[in-house]
Amino acid sequence: MRNVWSRYEIETVVSDYLLMLDKELRGELYSKTVHRRNLSGLLDNRSEGSIERKHQNISAVMIKLGYPYISGYKPLGNFQALLAEIVSEWVDGDQTLADSVSSSVVAPAKVPSVEDILARLEVPPVTPTVKREMLHETSQQYVWKRPAVNYLEREARNASLGKAGEQFIVNYERARLMLEGKDSLAENVEHVAVTEGDGAGFDIRSFDVDGSDRFIEVKTTSYGKQTPFFVTGNELFVSRECENRYYLYRLFDFRADPRLYTLSGALDKVCALEPVQFTAHVR
Repeated sequence: MRNVWSRYEIETVVSDYLLMLDKELRGELYSKTVHRRNLSGLLDNRSEGSIERKHQNISAVMIKLGYPYISGYKPLGNFQALLAEIVSEWVDGDQTLADSVSSSVVAPAKVPSVEDILARLEVPPVTPTVKREMLHETSQQYVWKRPAVNYLEREARNASLGKAGEQFIVNYERARLMLEGKDSLAENVEHVAVTEGDGAGFDIRSFDVDGSDRFIEVKTTSYGKQTPFFVTGNELFVSRECENRYYLYRLFDFRADPRLYTLSGALDKVCALEPVQFTAHVR
């Protein structure tokens, strides 16, 4: 079928994608447009739009493999099983990329300075749709294996990054309340993860403008908006118990250009939760 990408084409695009991702992780400048145009001459008459969609497909596979994705290439599902197979093969053999990601996920972080912290708020992400005419070339039959190293989980355990993100949100909440003329409430915003430890099921106690409590759990990543995050059983429990007062603040692109979105309510109602670990007891 004409529109189905060949192994050669997929390998060519995957190789170029991983090169761009490595540059991004190392802080090196590059042009996505130039890369797409260069790829056009190597592929079977593919448009730049088609190449960009393939890059988005690769982003979706990278997340499945526990890797960050290229900023600006939003993950797009409904990809060929062959694409998942090839990305997995190339990632497994790319030690340079593994070294770059390893350094990235453990790097210490500091609270970034921004000119207008309240302008950092965005709407939550939405799942991209796929046009009907594209579906004939896609497949979800690839058998996924849990990655040997999930770098997204490793980043989530970066205490320095987590604490910097929490402090950023403390600053955000104080600015939000002060804008509403609630200076006394702003003064009482509490960084609970510091004052009480990590067992509360949330990180920050803030307030709505009427003075009612706002319990905030902060999740921070240096990567893109669609990067998945991880929640604990305790966080899930507290979000259910305090459903009307519980908020999740998701910080993304934290080191380069920090932005956030918020979700309110029980975590299993506002997120699709996938179990990744179980507590086991001998029968």
